[in-house]
Amino acid sequence: MEISMMAILSQLMLGLNNGVFYALLSLGLAVIFGLLNIVNFAHGALYMLGAFAALLGYSELGPLLGKPDFHINYWAALILVPLLVGAVGILIEKTMLKRLYRFDHLYGLLLTFGISLILQGVFTNYFNVAGTPYDAKPPILEGVANLGFMMFPRYRLWAIAISLVVCFATWYVIERTKLGSYLRAGTENPELVKAFGINVPLMITLTYGYGVALAAFAGVVAAPIYSVSPVMGSEIIITVFAVVVIGGMGSIMGAIVTGLLLGMVEGVTKVVYPPASNTVIFFIMVIVLLIKPAGLFGREQQ
Repeated sequence: MEISMMAILSQLMLGLNNGVFYALLSLGLAVIFGLLNIVNFAHGALYMLGAFAALLGYSELGPLLGKPDFHINYWAALILVPLLVGAVGILIEKTMLKRLYRFDHLYGLLLTFGISLILQGVFTNYFNVAGTPYDAKPPILEGVANLGFMMFPRYRLWAIAISLVVCFATWYVIERTKLGSYLRAGTENPELVKAFGINVPLMITLTYGYGVALAAFAGVVAAPIYSVSPVMGSEIIITVFAVVVIGGMGSIMGAIVTGLLLGMVEGVTKVVYPPASNTVIFFIMVIVLLIKPAGLFGREQQ
């Protein structure tokens, strides 16, 4: 079968669109694991919670308040939903995860897995598993743009652009600023950092909240593209964990670069050999773990 360059370029763009969500979600996981050593299995459910918060804020909040014309539009949701879901993350950390820090990491994984099942179960009871469309897409982002080799939806271009900005801004803050150095030092030597008057427990709590907020932000950006469904988090989280493992557990740049590249690899595979598109990322994960167990950007344990 002859494959045109046009088809490959088109799938690269569609793959990049998926890849930015892999990058955003794996970035949140990498921030939480790299700085707090928590394997946050609830990340997919919190991504779903972000999408539902945007959906309900747009369609249900007005009638609930007795003001049918009132709703939280897309631009407001981009700011308010990550703050709201991030606050939920802070509550989880303060009331539950904080009690498990002195135990094995497995306990944190099991707790967050349980939280994931609870959130998914609650939303499944009240909403359609097949998905509900989020119709709050701003008019300025409607329509398509001519890229030369394909017509591409403007909203998807916006999703790629804003996701890349958030990803690299997060990397810059953690890796290149004084705040980021405090975060890294606070996880490696908390007693020393406390001696300088820095509130390490608060810093840890806010870091977890920010990682969760990234998942919620991804949910809001994804809502106009994919149907908002109670299972949307569970459908993507396994792939995202594979991305994190390939990039290197805890590696910020690894999460971003690997998420973007694997999204494009997945997209091209749909043209070259469609049956392998759902498994190619896991095949790559196996190869990487055999060659470099710490991941492409990870550090080997001494």
